[in-house]
Amino acid sequence: MPVLIGTALSFGKGRLDMTLFAAMLLASVLVQSAVNMFNEYFDFKRGLDTKDSVGIGGVIVHNEISGVEVLRTAETFFMVSLLLGAYICIRTSWWVAVVGSISMLVGYFYSGGRSPIASTPFGELTAGIFMGVVIVGISFYIQTGLITAGSVVLSLPISMLVAAILLANNIRDAEGDAKKGRKTLAILLGKSRATIFLSIMFTTCFTLVVIFVILKWASPSVLVSLASIPRAGRSIKGFRSKATPAEMMAAMKDTSILHMEFGLLFALGIVLGRLLL
Repeated sequence: MPVLIGTALSFGKGRLDMTLFAAMLLASVLVQSAVNMFNEYFDFKRGLDTKDSVGIGGVIVHNEISGVEVLRTAETFFMVSLLLGAYICIRTSWWVAVVGSISMLVGYFYSGGRSPIASTPFGELTAGIFMGVVIVGISFYIQTGLITAGSVVLSLPISMLVAAILLANNIRDAEGDAKKGRKTLAILLGKSRATIFLSIMFTTCFTLVVIFVILKWASPSVLVSLASIPRAGRSIKGFRSKATPAEMMAAMKDTSILHMEFGLLFALGIVLGRLLL
């Protein structure tokens, strides 16, 4: 979704290069997949994942694939994404390599290293910045050669929903994570306050869209993204009414689908606004 929104923001500001868009999209998917695999590998090594864990791939703990195979696959995905990044840099600027490399390092150290970001209260902030603002910015830059204040500001709603996915995940896993020494935001706040914080994130996301239109930073057509509000309500209701990780899986799923629904509608609204100018 951040790649799609960054590209949508570039619509009408020059010729849309679909090859660059495809390379950026594939590289982002590969990095995201690799980060998920690193997370599963390191959580397994630290004893955080078991056969009874909810919401994980579970291929290692269920002896479907060895930990080494998962690690090597993640490294391979990183290598392929680097090649795609090099292609993007050749076509645009090598500054993309600097920003992209930093983002990949952050992705690795999210769960890797001696003090993984995932065990701290800063996971949501890190994910929102590097998997939201930064990806939107790069996607916009490779199409336009520009980084504008507008592209950064308009990236905030989807970035907030990226962070919300992680918070939802941590709310679901809070009890088990606390027993294993983690200090995530959800653990520090407690389930009730963490759910309130999640609802505030959703509310801020939708409020920003309205503010963008009022201030004429975006076309009224982006208001179509408000159609995803009911999904946000279902997510919050699910977390408030359920107690166990298995029961909260539906709310976690709604949070992820909200990210997709909002992202698609917001990108569509941006493009429609440019077409109607």
